Amino acid sequence: MSQRISRQVVYKLTPRLAKHLVPLGEVAANSAVTPAIIHLVQLRVSQINQCCFCQHMHTQEARDDGEHQVRLDVLPAWREAPCFNEQERAALEWAEALTLISQQSVSDTAYQNALAAFGEQDLLELTTVILAINSWNRLAVSMQFAPDISL
Repeated sequence: MSQRISRQVVYKLTPRLAKHLVPLGEVAANSAVTPAIIHLVQLRVSQINQCCFCQHMHTQEARDDGEHQVRLDVLPAWREAPCFNEQERAALEWAEALTLISQQSVSDTAYQNALAAFGEQDLLELTTVILAINSWNRLAVSMQFAPDISL
């Protein structure tokens, strides 16, 4: 697989991508959407979208911020893994529902769980994070961005 348009060219030709997507993915300082939740959601959405570039980047960012590798290892099985709290589970359920919206409508259960865990304001904050990472994934996958992985 070869890269189509390089990241540098994409950002040079369309600087509004970063100008708008970066702030879209940021949350208010007092939000219940913590950095740990943001990392988990960004990584889980990137897994669903099969975005190698973003998976690599967000896994490293999560580890750099102190996330435990074991939680990253079992993230695709978060429903069965005992290491995620109720708020993280609600965020992951919401992230999966929005990411897979073309396959199935967002259930009332997913909405109610997310609303109960975050309240209206922070549910919207979480939603912006999910919208942003889905957009980044679509850009990276369509242009075949590849992470610098050397073993």
